[in-house]
Amino acid sequence: MGGKIKSWKKRWFVFDRLKRNFCYYVDKHETKLKGLIYFQAIEEVYYDHLRSATKSPNPSLTFCVKTHDRLYYMVAPTPEAMRIWMDVIVTGAEGYTQFMS
Repeated sequence: MGGKIKSWKKRWFVFDRLKRNFCYYVDKHETKLKGLIYFQAIEEVYYDHLRSATKSPNPSLTFCVKTHDRLYYMVAPTPEAMRIWMDVIVTGAEGYTQFMS
């Protein structure tokens, strides 16, 4: 779901463990970065069980990535994709904390 205008838009996400972030683009052919989320900014990743994402195109596949300054609502194409993405994001964010000590 968009940050300023709260409408749902498809985005292409790229996970980068070496740079410790994941970024997103308008689509997979786009080269101009649309946004970036650093692992260090992630506080929580959770299933949207309260259905708080307004007008989600698929509430049962909606999950949230909470950072210091924004709550990202995301929808996966399948239950398996949702589990994988949530796991990858949590693992990346937790992996980041290992480098801090």
